[in-house]
Amino acid sequence: MTTPALGTSVPSADDDRATWWRSAVTYQLYIRSFADGDGDGLGDVAGIRSRLPYLASLGVDAIWINPWYPSPQADGGYDVSDYRTLDPVFGDLAAGQALIDDAHRLGLRVILDVVPNHTSDEHPWFQAALAGGPDAPERSRYIFRPGRGTDGSLPPNDWRSVFGGSAWQRVTEPDGTPGEWYLHLFDVKQPDLDWSSPEVRAEFRDVLRFWFDRGADGFRIDVAHGLVKDPALPDLGLDTEVILSQPDRADHPHWDRPGVHEIWREWRAVADEYDPPRTFVAEAWVASSDRLADYLRPDELHSAFDFELVRAPWHARELRRTISTSLAAHDTVGAPVTWVLSNHDITRHVTRYGRAIRAGEPPLHHEEVSGAPGDDPLHGGGGPVDVALGTRRARAALLMELALPGAVYLFQGEELGLPEVEDLPEDVLQDPVWERSGHTQRGRDGCRVPIPWTRSGPSLGFGSGPGWLPQPPDWSELSAEAQEADRSSMLWLYREALQLRRELPMLGDSTAPMRWVDSGNDVVAFTRGDSFTCIVNAGPSPVALPRGHVVLASGPVDGELPPDTAAWVLTSG
Repeated sequence: MTTPALGTSVPSADDDRATWWRSAVTYQLYIRSFADGDGDGLGDVAGIRSRLPYLASLGVDAIWINPWYPSPQADGGYDVSDYRTLDPVFGDLAAGQALIDDAHRLGLRVILDVVPNHTSDEHPWFQAALAGGPDAPERSRYIFRPGRGTDGSLPPNDWRSVFGGSAWQRVTEPDGTPGEWYLHLFDVKQPDLDWSSPEVRAEFRDVLRFWFDRGADGFRIDVAHGLVKDPALPDLGLDTEVILSQPDRADHPHWDRPGVHEIWREWRAVADEYDPPRTFVAEAWVASSDRLADYLRPDELHSAFDFELVRAPWHARELRRTISTSLAAHDTVGAPVTWVLSNHDITRHVTRYGRAIRAGEPPLHHEEVSGAPGDDPLHGGGGPVDVALGTRRARAALLMELALPGAVYLFQGEELGLPEVEDLPEDVLQDPVWERSGHTQRGRDGCRVPIPWTRSGPSLGFGSGPGWLPQPPDWSELSAEAQEADRSSMLWLYREALQLRRELPMLGDSTAPMRWVDSGNDVVAFTRGDSFTCIVNAGPSPVALPRGHVVLASGPVDGELPPDTAAWVLTSG
């Protein structure tokens, strides 16, 4: 039995130059951890340029580079002090231009990262705001407020930082007296901008044009749901709060407020000034796929990461429900779903799937896999990990993800099957979550460990010396070098799947409809068009394969599909 088609909203005029993002597979480069070209222990532009042929041979369409701007690195580069050049530890502006040009020559588009919710406290704007005192016009660019209490010694409200503690910091005024407070929804070194300021809006429109003029094909927008705050700054009434990954409170005073959509309409107009138009992908942690769709209306942003699949446990019913909900919501605005399983902020999915429910057990409730950093499977919570189980499920999840309508983002190292590193020594941890939580939450460093390129060497080929975070010794056999020689490896599965995704016309954001196939409670099965079936066995027992030719499977198949395995099947129909 099949269900009505989903995920088929495609523009009638399909200009590849203008709509490439609808079906693209983009590879996320966490620049500090991808490849170190100068031997200082940090990844850099030279390292990326040296590995671009690897990315082209992998079969991706684009790369997304995490922030490469000058930064004190209080939050891995998401504390920006200058938006118009590169941090010297990564390279210079000429090196950045050369990288964009190299990528384009290899057929790879380049997505940069923009951080509009906050700057670094070392940004010239914020330094001027501090130096000018409480009446300085520069303070209107940020959210400064007097404190509460008779002496102003209490924060303006009870808002909490995503990284722990109060979201407010009191400043010392130029005359040495305790002064106003500034809002920082993230680290204390990341003051929030005030997006009601016309100066702030104009500045970021100019930043967009600066990089678009240099060939950037688009931007990933950090915290796209957080720019607008309720001007009344009301208390939330909570000592602690589920933050960022599940902002489901109605009329939240600083997440997902209606005013953000005016900003995104302004940005879309800037992107549309170019030929071909530039593109945006939003990081927007919102309460539902319906709320996410609001960001993707035709005059707003092009795409947004759909984190619902990230939140879903490995259970057929939950996977089907999640996919259906996301596709239906995106169809209402004619936007493709942008699927993602891992990124630099969440636990790698090999590890998540390795400690999720075992096949055949009752499913977790959907809300049980969401929460604040450190408290849930997305950000380091959970029990022991069966890496072999997680790897099998990750291989199957890849085939499911790549067969769905829409676009896909991959996180560096997932093509090597890297798990989360959960036993990093405490003295190397750098994520601000570690300090601000009082050393109770280890933060996100475990998914940011440098990539292993070779079987040997002080950093397994990441650079000529040790990397900024140590790699587990057993990553030698997960290295690109080791997997290159093994046609059954995760690396080869990614290559073969990406090649087939390009060759099979019914995949990607094509007009080939997707329909569910009823194959039992433990199975996720759907067709694309009349001749392609993706089947995923999330249950404890083998299941029958559809009739046809298996063109790719995530593991060995012999007439039946084993547990935690997926297959792509073609028929002659």
